[in-house]
Formats: sequence, C-alpha cells, structure tokens
Amino acid sequence: MSWKTKTGRWALGKHGWLALIGGISLFLWGLSGLTHIAMVLFGPQQAQFMPPRAPLDLQGTEPVTEILGKAGIAKAVAVKTVADDGKSLLQVTTDPAGQRRYFDPASAREMPGQDARQAEYLARYYLKEERPIASITLQTDFDADYGWVNRLLPVWKVRFAGDDRLTAYVHTETSSLAAVNNPTKDWLQSIFRALHSWEWVPPSMAWLKVVVAGAMVGSLAALALTGIAMLVTVRRRKRLPGAKGWHRMMGYVLALPLIMFSLSGIYHLVQGAIAPPAGQMRMAAPIDLSAGRFPIGAQWSALTRGLKVDSLSLVEGAGGRPLYRLGLARDDEMPKGEHDHGAQAAPAAKADHAGHGDHMGHAMPKTAMEIRTARFEGVQPTGPALYIDAETGAAAAQGDREIARMLAARYSGVGEDKIADIRLVTRFGPDYDFRNKRLPVWRVDYAAPVDATLFVDTATGALADRVEHWQMPERYAFSFIHKWNFLFPLGKIGMNAVVGGFTIALLIFMGAIGLQLYLRLRRSRR
Repeated sequence: MSWKTKTGRWALGKHGWLALIGGISLFLWGLSGLTHIAMVLFGPQQAQFMPPRAPLDLQGTEPVTEILGKAGIAKAVAVKTVADDGKSLLQVTTDPAGQRRYFDPASAREMPGQDARQAEYLARYYLKEERPIASITLQTDFDADYGWVNRLLPVWKVRFAGDDRLTAYVHTETSSLAAVNNPTKDWLQSIFRALHSWEWVPPSMAWLKVVVAGAMVGSLAALALTGIAMLVTVRRRKRLPGAKGWHRMMGYVLALPLIMFSLSGIYHLVQGAIAPPAGQMRMAAPIDLSAGRFPIGAQWSALTRGLKVDSLSLVEGAGGRPLYRLGLARDDEMPKGEHDHGAQAAPAAKADHAGHGDHMGHAMPKTAMEIRTARFEGVQPTGPALYIDAETGAAAAQGDREIARMLAARYSGVGEDKIADIRLVTRFGPDYDFRNKRLPVWRVDYAAPVDATLFVDTATGALADRVEHWQMPERYAFSFIHKWNFLFPLGKIGMNAVVGGFTIALLIFMGAIGLQLYLRLRRSRR
C-alpha cells in the first residue's frame, strides 16, 4: 500500500471522527464572530469624527497657576484647555478617577458641575443629537455594556430619550466619544462575549476555559489539516455529485481560512491565559504648580504671533519644572505664512516635527463611511508643539521628543540611555490599536532589561499603553491572521465584507454540508 493511500485512509478516519465536535465549534465561533462584524458594519456610529475646537485667546488672563491657586489647587494630574460650544475652558484633573474641574480663563472663576455639562455637550456634538437627555451618570468601572476594551475611565454615560435608548460614553479628559450603544449593539455584544470570548468564565477557572475552548478550536485546525491531506492524496477525475462534491470543491478554497482562524484563535486564547488582558493606561503623577508664575496671558499675543495655537496644557519637564505646552494646528490647516514656529517671541522654542508628516494626505473624515473607517485607522488631529518655561517664560530646550523620552524613563523605571528607538505614532495599527483612542502618541522601544514598548502622550504626560516584546508576535498574528487586517487596502468596510463572506461560506460548505455528510454516514452504519 502506497504512502498516499495510507495517508488518505488515515486522514479520512480522523476527519470523520472530528466532524461532530469540529462542526459544532465552527457554528459556535463562526456565528458569534459574525456578531462582531455586524457591530462594526451596522452598530450606531458617531456623526462627527474630529473633537470640537474653539478659538484659544488667553490675552489678558491671569496666570494659570494663580487661577488654580485661588481654588486651593496646588497640584494637579493634568491641566489643559478644552473646547466647549465655541469657547475654550481650562480643564483640571486632580483625581484621575473623579470628575474634572473647569475654569473660565477670562473671569478666572470655577464652573461647578461643568464636567456633566461638558459630557452632554460632547455627546450631542459627536452624535448630532438634539433630543432631551434621559439620564447622565458618571461611570468609574467597566461593566457588560462598557467593557475593559474601551480602556477609558471614568466616563459619563449619557442616555438620550427615545425608544432606541441611544447611549453615549464620553471621556471628558480626552474630549472623546469612548463608545456608543443601543439595544441591538448591547445584544450583539452579549452574544459575542458569551459564545466567542467566553467572558462568563470566572478568572479562577481560566485554565478550564483554555482546555475546553482550546480543544474545540483545535478540532477545527485538525479538521482543516486532515481535509488538506485528503485533497492532496485522494484524487478525483471528476467532481462528485451532490453534497460531497460541493464539500470537496470548497475545501480547496476554505481550508486555509479555517486554519488561519483556528490557529490564531488558539494562540490568542493561550496568551490571554498567560497574561490576562488589561488596559495599561496610566495618568501622570501630580504636577507641583507653585513654580508656574509666568504671566502667559500678558505675553500671549507676542508668544503666538504667526502661529495657530489649538491648545495649551501644563506638563512637567526636566527636574520637575512645569512647562506650558502650546499645541499647534496641523500643517495642512495652517494659513500660508503661519508656519514659522520660532520667528517670534520664543525663537528657541522647539516645535518637534518628527513624524509630523505621517498624516499628510489623510484628509479629515467627513462622510459616514470615512468616519467609520477613521475610528479604526486613526487620523492625527493636531500638529507639533512648542514648550515655554512656566516660571520664567523662556523657550524650553525640550521638544515633544525629549518630553517623551523623559516620560518613558519615568514609567519604565530605567534611564533614557536604555531607549532603543523612539518615533511618533499618528495612525493606529497592530502595536497600538484603535482601542487606545489617543493620537498622536510617541512610541518608545526598550531593549533589555525592560524588553517592552511604551506609548506616551506628551500633551498630558499619560502612559497610553505598554506592550511587552514577547506579546508583540501574538498581536500581529491576531491582527493579520485572525482579523485579516492584511486586507487593509480594501478599507474597513470592504475587509469586514470579505471576512464575513468567508465565514458564511465556512458555515455553509464546511459546517452545514460537513455535518450532513457525517450524520448520513452514521445512519448508514447503523
């Protein structure tokens, strides 16, 4: 007996034995996986992509530290300007888990209760909704409707009046729409968590989840491999009639996708058990505001002449010195002749352009399709920045790159000399995906002893994410092999349509027809 005949018989026997558990597994994970595609394609979406903007003019205002000092704020985690319905406000974070505080720069007065009003304004802005608000509550923990994958806390849960129960989750610190739900999306999410990711399994039983789910998904990989063995060793001169013919013919097309889905799923499952997924976002340590005496309001016109300043924030520089960070508009939004960052009152101020051109050619999304795609691909909303010493008003020697190196050293616990590479990230990808929400960030790669990559936000001093190097291969495998992101030239909608099409084909030709053949064989044997 030839090796081909032996291999074919062996594969046929194993293929039939695996059919029942493999077919059930295919329907379980295939159908639940389609719910994720349905959420992306048909779930509620924001109508506005870019965060709101407002003119920033601090001419004649009191020094920021004096405004905060009168309110008894000596230290703050984050201090920055945000847009609120056509005007700029000063937003202060004293407790990362609590409500933000707001001040009107022009009057220097605090605005009690503004965080909830800010959340309502942002929800209406992003969704273009004018309906009354049914409820608005501050959420400080993840739950079934707002899972940990959204990363951002605390958020305001803003529910609009109406039978559709449209709900927006707003993160006021970043002025972002963290998530948007309705009953249909909640229902789809529940199916996905219950049947695809098995989030109902308690952490203490994680090992059992790996064993059971791994065996079921592994049966899919084994089915595909034994099927390929039969396709290679058992030749047919003409197509078999009926279900057998369809099953065999589609095996040539669908065996590889089945292997891709199953093996990458097992890899994701095992790594998730070794290192349970959790957000790595950390806010900066409180900044001492006592040294920030420079009257920036008195010098505002001279400092910003010829510049289009979008935002101002207070960050910590070398030696703990507070710095004013002036965020500038994108290059493609700068009026002609207004891109000389150093020709005015702060000639030595550094506006770090490293990677700033990465977003050029990516126009701001406006249509519903462009917004849906941009949520997953990311568009850098801001330009470079320059820094001014908040105590003296002198141009700071540091730029974004130097501040990013300093922040990374602080979060990693090792010196800046251990940094292997640093670059600006202006788009989402496998290493830093859309769940992190923040752009732009600086990517800082470390060799031993850290062996990790940190993503830091220089505008607020926050650690946006941290990925250990041993975790990187799984991120790429899951992104390109399980989610098929290698089809990115098709766009998010086209990619999901292709993946959904292959999944449906697997369910019909491999699952339904395969199970039919298996049950027919069982009946004939009886």
